[in-house]
Amino acid sequence: MGGEALRNSIDLARLADELGYDRYWLAEHHGTPALACTSPEIMIGVIGLVAPRIRVGSGGVMLPHYSPLKVAENFSMLSGLFSGRVDLGIGRAAGTDRATAFALQRDRRQPAPDDFPAQLDELLGYFRPLGGADDRFTRRLVLPGRPQAPEPWLLGSSHQSAIWAAERGLPYVFADFINPAGAEIAALYRDQFVPSAALATPRVVVAGWAVCADTEDEARRLSASFRMLMVLMHRGQLIPVPPVEKALTFLREEEASGAGATALHRRLIVGPPPTVRSGIESLAYEYGADEVMLVNILYDHSARRRSYELIAEAFHLSISAASPPSRPIAART
Repeated sequence: MGGEALRNSIDLARLADELGYDRYWLAEHHGTPALACTSPEIMIGVIGLVAPRIRVGSGGVMLPHYSPLKVAENFSMLSGLFSGRVDLGIGRAAGTDRATAFALQRDRRQPAPDDFPAQLDELLGYFRPLGGADDRFTRRLVLPGRPQAPEPWLLGSSHQSAIWAAERGLPYVFADFINPAGAEIAALYRDQFVPSAALATPRVVVAGWAVCADTEDEARRLSASFRMLMVLMHRGQLIPVPPVEKALTFLREEEASGAGATALHRRLIVGPPPTVRSGIESLAYEYGADEVMLVNILYDHSARRRSYELIAEAFHLSISAASPPSRPIAART
């Protein structure tokens, strides 16, 4: 099943490239049966070959698990292969449970230190040394993809990530699909932004959850798989993405039992093309976002393809089109 999911992601990236989306990002998750990608950099290499136009990147690399140098080398190679098309989205979260995060550590004698800001500065230093940064490692380093380099982005869903992005002059991606109350955090990022050599003005992408179908009822039906998945995840139960009919039965039983667990406290943009376009535009306006990234989890790959096709039609996407603020960028898989 994992192999099929990965192949479906490649197929979706090829479709997004043809439809005129701007980017396609791959997430990093570990130890969950619902999400197949543990290594974004591997998928980026494949997608860069089969989708020749679209930007491709990580959404994101969970930096606390890795040596900053190794991440820099991986993305330098990708940038050398796919010049001007590689994004390095960086995250702080574990992307998994505590036990799996511990298993990812090389040294297990004690918990890994919480030194993300230092890791981030070292990683950035390999691509563009920062004033006052420790140059013990960067001084004589030759990255394999130079002079090409990825575009770094900081991902987050909290005030702290916004502050780190602003202090370093990085573009910022906020995960509204995790925390739907992030507009003030995006405003904080813009208020505290310090221009850098790479970015003169703040740049915000908001990542939101969206499912589009030909009718309202069909879109709601398709979203049942995700809703069941999230209800059980909040109870500590990790499952593969369930078939729609199984999810609908589960949700009906939840409602009948009065468990009240079907309220996800997450923003779901669900409906036919006019409804979804309006929801995406409202999301962009709320955040003052320069771009919108779309996320969804559907059981049926053909329905997922159709969702992105309908959204592309609703926004009149094309490869030759200009890039207005309301234009969505492609999937975070």
